[in-house]
Amino acid sequence: MDDAGVLSALVAEGDELDVLVRAVDDWSVPTPAPGWTVAHQIAHLAWADANALSALRTPEAFGAELGRAEAEGSGYADKAAAAGAATSRSVLLDEWRAGRAELAAALRDTPWDHAFPWYMSEVTPALMAPLRLMETWAHGQDVFDAVGVVHRPTDRLQHVASLGVLGRALSFAAVGLPEPADPFRVELTAPDGRTWVWGPGAAAQRVQGGAVDFCLCVTRRRPWSDTNMTATGEDAQIWLEVARVFL
Repeated sequence: MDDAGVLSALVAEGDELDVLVRAVDDWSVPTPAPGWTVAHQIAHLAWADANALSALRTPEAFGAELGRAEAEGSGYADKAAAAGAATSRSVLLDEWRAGRAELAAALRDTPWDHAFPWYMSEVTPALMAPLRLMETWAHGQDVFDAVGVVHRPTDRLQHVASLGVLGRALSFAAVGLPEPADPFRVELTAPDGRTWVWGPGAAAQRVQGGAVDFCLCVTRRRPWSDTNMTATGEDAQIWLEVARVFL
């Protein structure tokens, strides 16, 4: 991925969500994520940005965070979001703004292939930048849904869609299935009408549809049945049923 392009996209995605939440006076509005309000969503983004910055700058210290994640299990992210949501709206907004700006600058100043620790793996700035973009977009979608505002699609979604394609093996592994050996073809209609494609044209396993719906599917914001996605081939159908870009 082009570093300048994805970093600019990451900053723009955060700025767009910032405009929305700045106009929302009541951050206690519930979002589609059970138990999470608008404040929880912003707190989660701020916390994840801070963790990414810690992993990049002080990997040894980030090891303690990994230990907490392992000890607390599935409630780990919920607990952190609740703690952040308990702070005042103005403080939380300032923390999120400062943290995402600092992280973007740190990623920009780090060699694109520099490896550093992350949850269950190592990552590089080349991967962390689209990962943070994906999370900002997905949690932003929850906020847009909560306040009844249309989330305008942009070509920034190509970075999210690319992660979705790369995450196919993760999707199968998450439900205890081996990744199919046959190649896949993915064809998505971009917001501007162009077609984004991955995989060989002759692949029997095919996934087609709108880029927005694909991104909603792989970020677990919409079930496949609620989108316009189509799948050709049994493995392609299974993939859309279990698709994800995170565990």
